[in-house]
Amino acid sequence: MNLTEYVNNVYHNTVDVSMPAFGPELVICATIVLMLAVRLFNWGRRVDVSYLAFAGAIVGFVLALYGPAERTEIFTGMLVYDKFTLFMRAFLLLFLILFVVLTKLSGIPDREDGPDIYSLVFGATLGMCLMSSANHLFMVFVAVEMASVPSYALAGLLKGRRQSSEAALKYAIYGAGAAGVMLYGISLVAGLLNTAHMPTIALELARRYAEFSSSQLMVLALASLMILVGLAFKLSAVPFHFWCPDVFEGAAAEVNAFLSVASKAAALALLLRVILGVGAVPPGVADEPVAVQTAPRQHLADGALYVMAQDPAVAAETSGRGREEAVAQLTPVRNYMGWLVAFVAAITCTFGNLAAYGQTNIKRLLAYSTIAHAGYMMMAAPPILTLVGLDSSRAHDAAAALALYIAIYLFMNLGAFAIVAFLRNSLRSEEIADYAGLVHRAPWVVICFSIILFSLVGLPPLAGFLGKFAVFAALADGYVVASQAGVSASHLLWLLVIGGVNTAISLFYYVRVVKVMTIDPEPESRTPFSVGVFPVAYVVLLTIPLVVLIFSWNFLNEWTLQAAAQLF
Repeated sequence: MNLTEYVNNVYHNTVDVSMPAFGPELVICATIVLMLAVRLFNWGRRVDVSYLAFAGAIVGFVLALYGPAERTEIFTGMLVYDKFTLFMRAFLLLFLILFVVLTKLSGIPDREDGPDIYSLVFGATLGMCLMSSANHLFMVFVAVEMASVPSYALAGLLKGRRQSSEAALKYAIYGAGAAGVMLYGISLVAGLLNTAHMPTIALELARRYAEFSSSQLMVLALASLMILVGLAFKLSAVPFHFWCPDVFEGAAAEVNAFLSVASKAAALALLLRVILGVGAVPPGVADEPVAVQTAPRQHLADGALYVMAQDPAVAAETSGRGREEAVAQLTPVRNYMGWLVAFVAAITCTFGNLAAYGQTNIKRLLAYSTIAHAGYMMMAAPPILTLVGLDSSRAHDAAAALALYIAIYLFMNLGAFAIVAFLRNSLRSEEIADYAGLVHRAPWVVICFSIILFSLVGLPPLAGFLGKFAVFAALADGYVVASQAGVSASHLLWLLVIGGVNTAISLFYYVRVVKVMTIDPEPESRTPFSVGVFPVAYVVLLTIPLVVLIFSWNFLNEWTLQAAAQLF
């Protein structure tokens, strides 16, 4: 392939394939530019940019609902466009719409700071969209940083508060350290396998894993741990959770909602991309012979794969190997990642639930709740890795279970932090003790908050039960299928037990908040206050899905099944 043909192929891939699939991200970029450009004019300072942000989020959400039906790699293989990308982008932009409405109702940010804050929020959302579609380890790093750097500034949103500045500083320091470690792990993988393109990494591991020396295996294990550090930081998974409670306490409740929902969802999507990207071979990659050459990346006719190699013999060896054979060769890699993620998930949900007991500040309590739920959602990854090599249809169901949990989690945590923000404006306090007797002053808020908290526990008939049940069912399914196949999967059984015990433990600290709001006497010093009609309506709107989904959840289940369809 000469230079002219290469340029023409890149141009064709960018203009005809990549750009149409990249529409929502382009809308986000255009909205950021428009919000910042408005401030250049004197009349622009009188414009409320929240309406521009709302309009941009709406347009992006509509575009995110439509796209190509087939799995397509875009921008020379850096990103992958499939139904899971479609689902996650729609989820993130729906959250962005609800988030803009929340900030408008709560009054943070004000009109003066609005363009800056909304630009940071949209910039972080852009990074999260890239996280959910990353197909290259360098893009993994870039996407994580694009999502993280604006979040550091958002944590210090409350100007003049020492606690808020401290939160932003801690967040930035932890983030910088995690990013450096992750980048070093990526460089080790790229140096060992001569590629950072995840499907190519999977093929290289399938071909060469059995021939690796002990030192090479050690480097590979160390690199995977370093990459997990970056992912664990975004998930606030133990032991990289230290920033989360302090940042949540110091930052505004609105920012906490953004970090706890959008950031966690994108990090979980990225975790799924990475473990499947290097632990399994995507559909359409190894079903046909793979062309490999010593020159730089070769663009295949169908635009499905980019491969970099130095040994021409790789082509002959890889050519003709079907996807099933390649997946089978990756079993040791998946076993290692499955045990590693299972261990982190178990200690994360256990620590989060135990640490939440002694909290007196509602934001710190919800921070540890967020940590615990990150552990629950990570529990879906080990059965996926186990089932990929045994029963791909069951693995597909396990991935759909994770997507279902993420979708329900949006309403639970956004609703919880929205209530905290509205009560902060009314009570001028975020201490749990100051919620005493709140049922007499704001009964609808208390009812909705109680429903949200019980849904976070996972009690039926609330929607939170659906998410946990789906993940636990995936664990049980993975254990049964593995046992029938004679494969050791004891970690799945242990995860199921640990998840069930932690669910029971979490009931106590959630109920404590409900007890304070409904049973404890109202302090005599409390002055009359009103939450407001529109904030109450917003909270009710977020609570309704948690009540009705248990009776009509098949449409959401079908959507998540479609989202996971092209992962395997």
